[in-house]
Amino acid sequence: MQRFATIVTMVLSMLVLSSCSLPRGAALSSEILKEQDSEDPGFQVVQVARGNVQGLQTWPTTGWSGSYNWLSNPRGPQSQIIRNGDQLQLVVWDSQENSLLAPAATKQANLPPMLVSSKGTIFMPYLGEVEIHNLTPDAARQKIQDALEPIAPSAQVQLHLNPGQQNSAALVGGVAQPGSYPLPSRNYTILSLLAQGGGIDPTLRNPVVRLIRDGRSYEIRADDLTADPGLDTTLRGGDKVVIVPDKRFFTALGATGREMLVYFDRETFTAMEALSTIGGLSDSRADLKSVLVLRDYPAKALRKDDSGPQQQQVVFVFDLTSADGLFAARKFQINPNDTVFATEALVTSARTVLGLIGSVVGISNSASNL
Repeated sequence: MQRFATIVTMVLSMLVLSSCSLPRGAALSSEILKEQDSEDPGFQVVQVARGNVQGLQTWPTTGWSGSYNWLSNPRGPQSQIIRNGDQLQLVVWDSQENSLLAPAATKQANLPPMLVSSKGTIFMPYLGEVEIHNLTPDAARQKIQDALEPIAPSAQVQLHLNPGQQNSAALVGGVAQPGSYPLPSRNYTILSLLAQGGGIDPTLRNPVVRLIRDGRSYEIRADDLTADPGLDTTLRGGDKVVIVPDKRFFTALGATGREMLVYFDRETFTAMEALSTIGGLSDSRADLKSVLVLRDYPAKALRKDDSGPQQQQVVFVFDLTSADGLFAARKFQINPNDTVFATEALVTSARTVLGLIGSVVGISNSASNL
């Protein structure tokens, strides 16, 4: 009897202890959400269901622009065009006697390299300034030859183009061989440039292709670019291309399969996909009625109606024990910097107490047998 009384006393003590604090891996939903009932709550609580999930997707995006901005894929001719800063090498053949251009012994004149000026012209002896900007090499050759006809009717012109900065694209980084690469035609695409640069660095995590043109940036995931030929856009002179890792991430905490920082390996994540990526929820610990997504909004995103958040910090709550909550989780988009938090079920505390009781009883029985 005395031993039984001792056990009861210890059990009661543990129950009192459990009501105060037992070791847990995550908070209870009641501990987090109780503030919503205060007079001046510090955050907004939103229950997510099929009825409101579509409207929630129209709320201001956080953590990034909401989608990648990429260019269409116009195809151009295979020929080059001459730009300011290009260099031309001209050879003039002239078979006439007493030619003004070619020595009689060779019948050809190798003119010094000519740089296309900022006005789009080159200087030709006996002709002066000849405008060739935006012409193809063949068209420029014919224009110069036609201009020479009054002084050299039999002259023939050869033209070689060395592309300058405005006829080249720069691979800035994220490839095996960064550098400046001439564009061989107006149909030269970004994937061709990446191949010429040795391909994307395989050590980059979830690489994103960034194209900088005329002071604007365009981005696309490398996987999407290589998967769809229609996205392989053509380049222009002066373009810059850099490959960077996708820095977007969300965090997973609480009674989840894994507590971790998760980088985006796709353009978008739904709440259900996020849970799958982190190994789901802990079967023995998680409260399926209160899976939370914590998000911070900037002050400018606040709204007074349902078109946006009413407070900067918002907790979205999912009940995954119902089909309604499951379907909502399949549509709700996770934003970069969100926190997916699985609260702990109340029954976990009870299991802990029962485990402690079992341990005490076992200890008591062992002691009585001594």
